[in-house]
Amino acid sequence: AGLCVCDLLVAQCDVNCCCDRDCSAEDFSLFTTCSVPVVTGDSQLCSQKAAVYSLDVEANPPERIFKLIDQVNPSIFCIHATNYEQALSLKSPEIPTPENFDQLLDKFGGATFSAEPESWNLDTDAENPPDANETSRYEFGVPVQTEDAFLRLPSPVVSSWCSDANPAGFLVNQATKCIRSVSVEKCDSIQALSMLFYINSSILAVKSVFQVNISVQSIVVQSLNGMRTLLSSTDVLRLPVVLDGLCINAVLGVNYHITHTDTGEIIEAAAAFVLGAISKETLSIEQSFEISFTQENTEPVPLSGNPGYVVGLPVRAGFQPQGYPFPAAFFFAALALSSNKHSQLTILHSTSTQDCLAAQGARAPVLFGYNMISGCKLRITAATECQPLAQTLLDVLKGQSFPEYVASFGNSQAQDVLDWVPITQLLISEQMISHTLQSSCQIPVSLGIEVKWTKYGSLVNPQARIVNVTATITSTTLKQLPSGRERIIPITSSVVFTDISSPAEPSYKAWPTIDIKLPFDFFYPFV
Repeated sequence: AGLCVCDLLVAQCDVNCCCDRDCSAEDFSLFTTCSVPVVTGDSQLCSQKAAVYSLDVEANPPERIFKLIDQVNPSIFCIHATNYEQALSLKSPEIPTPENFDQLLDKFGGATFSAEPESWNLDTDAENPPDANETSRYEFGVPVQTEDAFLRLPSPVVSSWCSDANPAGFLVNQATKCIRSVSVEKCDSIQALSMLFYINSSILAVKSVFQVNISVQSIVVQSLNGMRTLLSSTDVLRLPVVLDGLCINAVLGVNYHITHTDTGEIIEAAAAFVLGAISKETLSIEQSFEISFTQENTEPVPLSGNPGYVVGLPVRAGFQPQGYPFPAAFFFAALALSSNKHSQLTILHSTSTQDCLAAQGARAPVLFGYNMISGCKLRITAATECQPLAQTLLDVLKGQSFPEYVASFGNSQAQDVLDWVPITQLLISEQMISHTLQSSCQIPVSLGIEVKWTKYGSLVNPQARIVNVTATITSTTLKQLPSGRERIIPITSSVVFTDISSPAEPSYKAWPTIDIKLPFDFFYPFV
């Protein structure tokens, strides 16, 4: 199943994908063919097992047929055995920085360099036991394991009541709410109301060894009227107790935050709690649970989809750090402006006064799929200096730090270079006036951003992907006004989203039509 290339949907059955482990016998009965009939590993191996899939359409209902056969490679140049497991995967290269640049230059700067490890050992089973191998690292969607079972994330299953049997999946950000039955007299004995129930089991860093304790990040106490207070200390656990007919310190919400490495190893786990009081008249309470994952040495940035963009969420943008030795090797999320603190593409935000000079610094995020237009008015007098005004208008239109790149997907990471689309900037101006006329110059009056996107992936669940972004600055000629005269110029910003997806080709040919008139009783006795 790990080699199934047609398995595109997470936890869902892909149509005609016979190797999808999410498909049931009922799903297979609706398939028309197997899009991937043979699944194998490395095609360069001399001999290996091959999974062969087919459909028995004569069965009632139709069913999938699975066979495991020995496949022999006819080529004389083939791999007999993969006895060096470390060569089957690529290690993440060390990113050059000002601190390690000289060291890397000494190692790799020559005409030749050795890539062989210091100790070449073919007996990898002795050096890397199975529990320490890369295969024991967490993968997407795999339940996060603890020393006794798995990390619980209570959620409603059939009804709205909480079920503690829901495991938290690795890299799967979730937020759930459910109803819990309570009794004030027994609140100190209900495990789901106690902080210990959510932090007493250590998380396994990898799926077999190395335990990571869950620390308490913060504790918020909520009163009966809904007012919340953040406690200054988290050293002492607050367990539920009955006091004056109330159950205090009952868990109303838990927010897990998991930090992991790029190889799938959990290195830190923290939980933030919301505790509250329950009156004796209360028979049930609503609990909220949330879990999020962050890779180490990265800033948590809100996503706009997973993977494709979601309509109405901000378009994520970034820029390239100045002075970086290899410009194409690394991208950094734009965090320069307070109005752009979440790495978003922004445009001019219209104000009630419509004054361009007063609107400087006010930005509105560009929301995916929403065509937007905004603007302001500029009052020009005879005393207005053109060159400073042109730079001010450019800052009003583009902002103080206009991004250089846009994320092609809603969940694109900063280190994934190919997931970032450069912004093409164009300048359009009126025909330049004669050089003998020194009393006029060019000022920008509009910024037009066109975002071209396409549907990507499966036809059943297509994902929105940005493929091109163009920002066009239009300038006009500003002539010197006579003394005492004024002029008002409109300044506009706009964003247009264009779907350039090619229409899907039908997998069938249209039936021929016959233009004839049937007898009136042809379908008798049916209508």
